[in-house]
Amino acid sequence: METFLIKAAQLILAFAILVIIHEFGHFLFARVFGIRNEKFYLFFNPGLSLFKWKPKKYVSVLHKTKFLSEEGKAEYEADLKFNRAVKAKEEAEARLKEAKKSGDDQEIRAAQRRVDEAMATYKQESDLLFDRQRKEYDEERKESRWKRFWSHTVYGIGWLPLGGYCKIGGMIDESMDTEQLKRDPQPWEFRAKPAWQRLLVMIAGVLFNFLLAIIIYAGIVYTTGEKYVPFSEAKDGMEYSGEARKIGFHDGDIPLRADGVALDNSMDAHLKMAQAKSVTVLRDGKEVDIQIPEKFIFALENEAKSDTAMISFFNYRFPTRISQVAMGDGADKAGIRKGDVIIAVDSTSTPSLLSFINTLKGHEDQTVNLTVTRSKLADDLNSALRDTLMLPVKLDGGSKMGVGLEIDPAAFYKANEIHYSLLQSLPRGMKMGTDKLTAYAKSMKMVFTKEGAKSIGGFGTLGSIFPESWNWIAFWNIAAFLSVALAFMNILPIPALDGGHVLFLIYEVVTGRKPSEKFLEYAQMFGMVVLILLLLYANGMDILRLFK
Repeated sequence: METFLIKAAQLILAFAILVIIHEFGHFLFARVFGIRNEKFYLFFNPGLSLFKWKPKKYVSVLHKTKFLSEEGKAEYEADLKFNRAVKAKEEAEARLKEAKKSGDDQEIRAAQRRVDEAMATYKQESDLLFDRQRKEYDEERKESRWKRFWSHTVYGIGWLPLGGYCKIGGMIDESMDTEQLKRDPQPWEFRAKPAWQRLLVMIAGVLFNFLLAIIIYAGIVYTTGEKYVPFSEAKDGMEYSGEARKIGFHDGDIPLRADGVALDNSMDAHLKMAQAKSVTVLRDGKEVDIQIPEKFIFALENEAKSDTAMISFFNYRFPTRISQVAMGDGADKAGIRKGDVIIAVDSTSTPSLLSFINTLKGHEDQTVNLTVTRSKLADDLNSALRDTLMLPVKLDGGSKMGVGLEIDPAAFYKANEIHYSLLQSLPRGMKMGTDKLTAYAKSMKMVFTKEGAKSIGGFGTLGSIFPESWNWIAFWNIAAFLSVALAFMNILPIPALDGGHVLFLIYEVVTGRKPSEKFLEYAQMFGMVVLILLLLYANGMDILRLFK
């Protein structure tokens, strides 16, 4: 349960940061062009807001409202009356439709009277709202630039953590608020601005998500630097998973190129090799080309989910070196020391860590003879001057003997360590963000395959990629990747996403003709249905995986 809560907390925090930054991009560009932002919400609020605040006017927590000014009280109550009028009008219209279906003239006339009464109330409240908006707009023009920027928006937190929104005046968006569109366009509205300004407002969310990823990556390399073992230094090559060996990789192969592009280290190579058509490796001093099947990435994904998977695709190959010995356990009693290298279990050679782990399995509660080498130089664990010893070691019920094993390849091979200044970290962050975006875009084509459709996941899948214990570097790395993914997904030309709005605006810029508001309304509704179905499918797949 604790692990679940830690993963969930990381997912919600990352999601909140990405949503706020995305929506702030829209907010900022809208304000730059003089467009009103009516609401700025983290998470959705159907029927209920956990928190709502309009600067200098009111604060509301779960509908318990504190008014900061008389004007705020009047405005809050006016909004409630308008919302009630809209709801009453919609209910009356729905009843009229039902009455018409029944064919009862008396019932139809009664329903029509209710519609007329509701419409009269709605029109009155709508006129009051419009007058207030015009008054606010006139007052806003007299204010300082800073106050004008932020003080006329309602900020809130909803209860449904599926996203967020910035409600831009005069725009057909996910709120599906079309009431304001029944009046002539006003100077403060989105629809009244030139197409190029509206285009920049819609692109801004995606742009800010990509910029956020760049800043995060730059911050990570500035804080921690980069340390890696170049493939050219890994003399023993790589250890490959079962799926990798099936398509032609051999343990000891050293990756050289993926589709002709040079490979240097495992930080960048895993995905490039999995997505390549051909990978060139160095094997026994000769270059060998390995053809990568089109759906190889799915085979790796399924392998990684199995309980028996020891590695994902490949790891550096290095010896089994003892990093620590627990006092009183089997290894300590047998005379195993820190720095010893295990080269055989009984008569079976174990030239690498993975081969040692696999060989040791199945020896529960047994005594095994370990062949180890021990450096003659206490201060040089990699010394070629070594003694060879055979030590009988008693294992416990889990085939363990009370030792820690060295898992850092830099302990065996020469590593490159790079430190970045603040200015140097920015271009590196840009390169990392661009590489992630390119790799993500390439992987999207696989979604439209049968295997890709099965691999789609929802919030459960997203939560699973976070570590089981809180690690800020890991958290920010994942948040940066999700920011890239969110930017890419949002720019797809699907109605209801930013990319759908961008598509229609590009059409308007090119042709000089603006799609009708009724068309945009239907397109928004269609896009929202598609997105809801995709959301249900993705999270449904997560649920199905729980029962497999």
